[in-house]
Amino acid sequence: MLAGLAAELRGALGILAKRDVQIPARFLAGKGGAESAGGAESAGGARRVAIGDDCAAIPDGDGYLLLAAEGIWPAFLEGDPRFAGYSAIMVNISDICAMGGRPLAVVDVVWGTSAGALEPIWEGMVAASRAYGVPIVGGHTSARSPYNALAVAIAGRARRLITSFAARPGDVLVAAIDLRGEMHAEHPFWNASTGADPARLRGDLEILPALAEAGLCDAGKDISMGGLAGTLLMLLETSGAGAVLDVEAVPRPSGVRDLSIARWLLAFPSYGFLLSVRPEAAGDVLSAFARRGIASAAVGSVDGSRRLALEAGGERQTLWDLAAAPLTGFGGAR
Repeated sequence: MLAGLAAELRGALGILAKRDVQIPARFLAGKGGAESAGGAESAGGARRVAIGDDCAAIPDGDGYLLLAAEGIWPAFLEGDPRFAGYSAIMVNISDICAMGGRPLAVVDVVWGTSAGALEPIWEGMVAASRAYGVPIVGGHTSARSPYNALAVAIAGRARRLITSFAARPGDVLVAAIDLRGEMHAEHPFWNASTGADPARLRGDLEILPALAEAGLCDAGKDISMGGLAGTLLMLLETSGAGAVLDVEAVPRPSGVRDLSIARWLLAFPSYGFLLSVRPEAAGDVLSAFARRGIASAAVGSVDGSRRLALEAGGERQTLWDLAAAPLTGFGGAR
């Protein structure tokens, strides 16, 4: 069972597409400082921040300015332009919160074949901006393109960081996913946002900076394209670590037809975070999500192997050996 699951995950487009990141990783090697994003100091006293996280983290005063950007998958944009516009805002906000930050504002770049093609994209972006309380403050729009395309960038601030460079052997892996949603009809997206109360959306995201500022978590990522499996691989790669993932412990919706464990491990949830937590803080972290009605669980442990292994029913199967086959190319910065 696990051998087949591992093979299906290894061949998934959402994970294999992460290899494209090796291109910027090669060009940016050594450009972001060799220290982790946790704020180590260089000889001159300036904090250096490594490249390869959910956001760029720029030391600024007593905290960090966060910058991130996301481009939207063309097939998604063509098939569901309104939800694609909504998601472009939503996923950028998630990136900021995943690093312990709070979003400030977004800008967009939208290309369309006509004004009519742009209308649903803009409807979706504005709906998400209002729901999450994050303004769209500028960008670029053109209705004279031979194709439709969308990218959104975001700025935020963090007092203390959650970073993908800080997972340590011995940590508990905590997955937190809002299961109050539904699968998209065509794409591997779990939508728990568009029908939710905006006040609840904003309060749920506040969990992440609160955990960081309380010193309860300093390592993790949001669950993005590639799902939980791909996100965990990226977290382990940048941290120079390995892990065992208990696939049966991953929070999973019930009563959803055709939702195999493989499909769920590759799904992109509108609210999903994977945190690497010191064992003594795991209970407090789980309680923080439970208080907000977010499904969360301890789903594995971090080790020093640089391999990701799947575990279920007493069986164990290696999914990926990062020492032999890097994924994004941003490993080793630690």
